[in-house]
Amino acid sequence: MPDPRYPIGKYQAEPYSEDQKKVWLNELRKLPTELEYAVQNLDTAQLQSPYRDGGWTIHQLVHHVADSHMNAYVRIKLGITENNPTIKSYEEKLWAELPDVQHIPVNVSVTLLHALHARWYEAIKNLSELQWNRTVIYPSNQKEVTIWWLLGLYAWHGRHHVAHILTFREKNGF
Repeated sequence: MPDPRYPIGKYQAEPYSEDQKKVWLNELRKLPTELEYAVQNLDTAQLQSPYRDGGWTIHQLVHHVADSHMNAYVRIKLGITENNPTIKSYEEKLWAELPDVQHIPVNVSVTLLHALHARWYEAIKNLSELQWNRTVIYPSNQKEVTIWWLLGLYAWHGRHHVAHILTFREKNGF
């Protein structure tokens, strides 16, 4: 049985290619709609259910995707415009407990993702291979990663969490 934490497997970086770029950019562009469809018609009790044992609720998960992708958008823009910046990390588990996550309906984060991903896609769709290979540094482990690697990570991240919701729905017959 697959690990329920990783319904599509862990992120695997791919070497830069024009074909892979098209796939990941398309996934980035489509994520808000796919997330919106994944939560469509879930009631309050279902949204307040954990997507897996020991996991966040579906409600928290949707807000997490918005929080994560807002950070990603800024990280990538910093990487494009600055020379090898150290990017800011954030405490995602603590963010998932904040009042906005507790009280704001998920449709607010879905709407935010539609706008954010439109901006994000437009900002990066025509980057050169040289720009895709610009780097940023993660502060927690001082790991240097490329903008390309980040694109793949966040394309995976969106699919990963949509899969959590779809697996939850299938398991529970929703």
